[in-house]
Amino acid sequence: MVLNRDQELWAVALWVEKNHGEEGTAYIAQQIQRLSNEGDEAGIATWKTVAERFDQLSCQSSTN
Repeated sequence: MVLNRDQELWAVALWVEKNHGEEGTAYIAQQIQRLSNEGDEAGIATWKTVAERFDQLSCQSSTN
C-alpha cells in the first residue's frame, strides 16, 4: 500500500500519539528544535504540519 503525503503526515501524528501520549507535544517540539539546530527548514515544516494534526487528534479525543 502506498500512502500519499497527507496520509503519511496523519500516520506520523498517530504514531506520536500512540508512543508519546500526553507528552506528544513535547516530543514534537524536540524534533522541531533538533531540526532547527541542523538548519533543516523542510523538516521543520513537516513537523509543524504533524503538530497541527496531532492537535486535531487531541481535540477529537477530548470531545469523544
